Amino acid sequence: MHPTPRPSPLVEAFFDKDTGTFSYVVYDELAGSAAIIDPVLDYEPAGARIGTASADALLAFVRERQLKVEWILETHAHADHLSAAGYLADILHAPVAIGRGIVQVQERFKALFGLGDEFIADGRQFDRLFVDGDSFRIGTLDARVIATPGHTDDSLTYVIGDAAFIGDTLFATDTGTARTDFPGGDAHRLYASIQKILALPEDTRLFLCHDYPGDRRDALPQTRIDEQRENNPHLGDGVDEAAFVHKRQQRDATLPVPRLILPALQVNIRGGRLPEPDANGIRYFRLPLDQMGVAR
Repeated sequence: MHPTPRPSPLVEAFFDKDTGTFSYVVYDELAGSAAIIDPVLDYEPAGARIGTASADALLAFVRERQLKVEWILETHAHADHLSAAGYLADILHAPVAIGRGIVQVQERFKALFGLGDEFIADGRQFDRLFVDGDSFRIGTLDARVIATPGHTDDSLTYVIGDAAFIGDTLFATDTGTARTDFPGGDAHRLYASIQKILALPEDTRLFLCHDYPGDRRDALPQTRIDEQRENNPHLGDGVDEAAFVHKRQQRDATLPVPRLILPALQVNIRGGRLPEPDANGIRYFRLPLDQMGVAR
């Protein structure tokens, strides 16, 4: 008997060049149902100005196709861009989901930012906290969750039909794999998570959260399992766990602190929402000095 073919959901990619981030609308056209994955809230750091153009492009797409957004899915608490999950949830009335490991992320960064008792680090800022093996639906599409920590505690891969949204776990093959030097990062755990992704059916479409092509090529939203095995510089030639960890830690030691990490995490641990305004009506980010590594 031949295996039942997996559904192949439609996927629309949106690239934010400023942060190198891909957001996705994955949808079931017949049912008119969709999920939005890793939406971006625009942020101009010099003037500390928030914008919604990137998120509004997602809204325009789902409205044009008359799609009902049933989920807003985060692959993890991002360090390189602010999430628009809260903004979109208020408009679309869709639940926001992330991995249960967000609780550990919240605990670490609540301490770093000196957040008070008003911030409760138990994941309540999200509507659903997924764990490994959870399943859900988008219209008629079955979706399941694979916990893929290592870059962060809360990293997830969402498998929807023949499409897998893998967050920062893997990048395009000329870039490598996720960094593991953030609080809670672990190269050994990342190696194990990557093996889970590479064990998916060979024809699985892998959708990336980031690409950093520079001037070399166009940004690539999608990769394949075979090309990752063969061409990824951190995985090729049958690299074992010890060799991978060595390569990953060497690479991490050369990386600068992400440009938007401090404002991004203050929004992203809140489910994509800005800090509450002070008594004067102004919202503020907190900037802990000399805490985020050495500038390179």
